[in-house]
Amino acid sequence: MTSITLNKVKYVPNVLEPNVLYVSEEFHTAAHLCLCGCGTKVVTPLGPATWTITEDAGRPSLWPSIGNWQLACKSHYVIKRGELLWAGEWTDEEIEAGRRRERAALDTHYHAREAQPGLWSSLWKAVLRMFGK
Repeated sequence: MTSITLNKVKYVPNVLEPNVLYVSEEFHTAAHLCLCGCGTKVVTPLGPATWTITEDAGRPSLWPSIGNWQLACKSHYVIKRGELLWAGEWTDEEIEAGRRRERAALDTHYHAREAQPGLWSSLWKAVLRMFGK
């Protein structure tokens, strides 16, 4: 079984080590090399409508699963308590359905934020009005 270590950083380094999950809490980003071994850098945004990181005794979990559909390897896995868990391959229809769910979750999250009164919300609406959106 592949073991993944957690490395908390301010900035994700240019050169990543295999089997290391780099997490920048300040920039709400996680990055690692694809765990299939293809060497491609995988970057995941962290937040309530995207991926979340938890830590148990220094062992990271990243949820939901990582589906590298745009990569040649099309790998699909979960990092749970510092271990690599392979997930099943998805069909093109399942991939598209997953993308629709992700878009819906982001839309729901950002629409809920717009409904909250506050300075940032007011500024964002003003910027959108300036650009005719």
